[in-house]
Amino acid sequence: MFKIKGALLLLTLLIISSCEEKMEHEFPIEKRYWDTKDYHSAVLELRYGYKQDEKLPTLDDPTTRVIVEKLTDQQNFKVVLDDTELGGKHRNKVGQDFFEEYRSMSQIYTARDRKDNYLYDEEMLAVEQFGLGLQLRYFKLGNDQVKKQADDPKSASVKHTISNNINVLIGNYLLYLDKINNEAAFSTAGKDKLATGINTYFPLLINTYPDANLNRIKNKAELMLKKSESTPIKNSLEEIINLIDSKQIKDQEEYQ
Repeated sequence: MFKIKGALLLLTLLIISSCEEKMEHEFPIEKRYWDTKDYHSAVLELRYGYKQDEKLPTLDDPTTRVIVEKLTDQQNFKVVLDDTELGGKHRNKVGQDFFEEYRSMSQIYTARDRKDNYLYDEEMLAVEQFGLGLQLRYFKLGNDQVKKQADDPKSASVKHTISNNINVLIGNYLLYLDKINNEAAFSTAGKDKLATGINTYFPLLINTYPDANLNRIKNKAELMLKKSESTPIKNSLEEIINLIDSKQIKDQEEYQ
């Protein structure tokens, strides 16, 4: 009888231990869309809930890939920010909350190994690209609110505020190009993903704000072009330089 009870006790302990291990890191992956509360909990867990030597969720791990995909799924903010049935103030507030979570997210996957190579370069870039897509919408919503609440949307003060906001957005985008300074720390797949981000998001920025000071982007791209040794990254930089040149040529022709 004692042996049976002992075996049952051991089985119970094993089940409890298994459940504790399974429930160690919890994420609402069953939800279709994550709201900012979900992000807040997930980001806290990813930043502070893992042991120092514990591997974070990665895109190449079949068991944890879904966490990274959910974390960087842009539909989570698009479902609100792109919904024109919702009020502008509400969407802008949600955009601001998402932006705050993104700023914290950007600290999750920055670790490097003893050779100074990124341990999670693809995941880090997925987070950064999430931020690029988010900021395009968030800053536009903010500028729309500035114009809507102003007595005179065409006043010099409103134009100045909007211009400053666009310059901040461009500065934030240039931080992405700064990563080329650390190109050697990326894997081949990471360099490809870095280039994909340039190809995807910088044309959106340039085409959304063709009248902005695009020379800031062009100058940065030209400097990074001289430093990069990656063919995909060089190609992506050349494409945005050419795009900016085409915009400026068109402006000159229209001015004449």
